[in-house]
Amino acid sequence: MKNWQKAFVLHSRPYSETSLLVDFFVESKGRITVIAKGARRQRSSLKGVLQPFTPLIIQYSGNGNVKTLGQVEAISLSLPLSGYFLYSGFYLNELLHRVIVSELDTTELFQVYLDCLQQLAKRIEPEKVLRQFELNLLEYLGYSIDFTHCAVTGDDIVDTMFYLYQSEQGFVSSLMKNSNSYSGKELRSFATKNFDDPDCLKAAKRFTRQALKPYVGVKPFKSRELFLKP
Repeated sequence: MKNWQKAFVLHSRPYSETSLLVDFFVESKGRITVIAKGARRQRSSLKGVLQPFTPLIIQYSGNGNVKTLGQVEAISLSLPLSGYFLYSGFYLNELLHRVIVSELDTTELFQVYLDCLQQLAKRIEPEKVLRQFELNLLEYLGYSIDFTHCAVTGDDIVDTMFYLYQSEQGFVSSLMKNSNSYSGKELRSFATKNFDDPDCLKAAKRFTRQALKPYVGVKPFKSRELFLKP
């Protein structure tokens, strides 16, 4: 199937009276924005297809920042997400929408994203899935953080000691524990992406928010508001 690309819908919004602007996460091209002509018409076959969490194959054309959607087909049913698992999926989409740009090979990250959606569909603990994805995303963005050695001395991380994170440098030892420090045990969990320990899981959330902030900015995530609803 020539020029077909695997893709997921990240976000869509109205464009004119009958069309949509759709942001796709395309396997080997990053985030691509397209005009889906006629997608808002009542009888459009695209309505049921251009939905988040539906594995798609798409064709598009154009040389500008906004492409024109050609053909699109669902290659399987939408992944069954509900409740907190659905909100977690929306968070992944919003995170990718802010961070990923176009015309970059995101093949490995696309597979990580698909794996995470499948884990959420299997109702695996969302917090663990999200932290693992965020750490993988940081690696994709070029964060080669050493979680196993002190950035200043090169000494091995010690489980019972505490460390502070310094951007673009890594973790340095701290004389005492405080609200900004991480234990060596927590850093080892970051390295292995194993969050069976609840304290390590909480620490990973604090760290990924800190490390991702330069990429996502200060604007609140709309998807996070869903977690607060009763």
